[in-house]
Amino acid sequence: MPGLILKLRPHEELMINGVVVENGGRKAWLRVKTEGAHILRLRDALCAEEADTPLARAYYIAQRAVAGQLSERAAAAQLHRALDGLGERAQDVRDMIADPVAEGDFYRAMRTLGALMAQESAAPGETNAPANV
Repeated sequence: MPGLILKLRPHEELMINGVVVENGGRKAWLRVKTEGAHILRLRDALCAEEADTPLARAYYIAQRAVAGQLSERAAAAQLHRALDGLGERAQDVRDMIADPVAEGDFYRAMRTLGALMAQESAAPGETNAPANV
C-alpha cells in the first residue's frame, strides 16, 4: 500500500495542507495516501527571523514550498537567488539540491540544506556534525 508513513512523537505538531495538527499523548503512525499533500513537521520548521544566512534563507524557502506556501516554480527561483549570497560555494550547493528541486522534492532539498547549516554552525574542527533535520 503506497503512501507517506509518518511516525509521530507524543504531542508532535505538523502542518498538513496549511492546517496545524497535534498528536495526542502517545506515539502514533499515520499513512498519508493522498499524493501531493503538503506536510511539514513543525520540529523541522525554521522561523522567518532565523533565516539570517544564505543557507538558512534557502532552507526557509524550501520549507515554504513543502508547506504549500510557495509554488515549485517560485521556490526554485527564490532558492537560486538566496544561494547567491554564498559566493564561491553557491554553485556547489545548487548542484547538491538540483535533482530534488527539479523533481519537486523540496523536503529532500530541506534536508540537504539543513545538513549544510549544521556543518556551517559546527565549532571549528567539527565539520561532520550530524544534522537533525
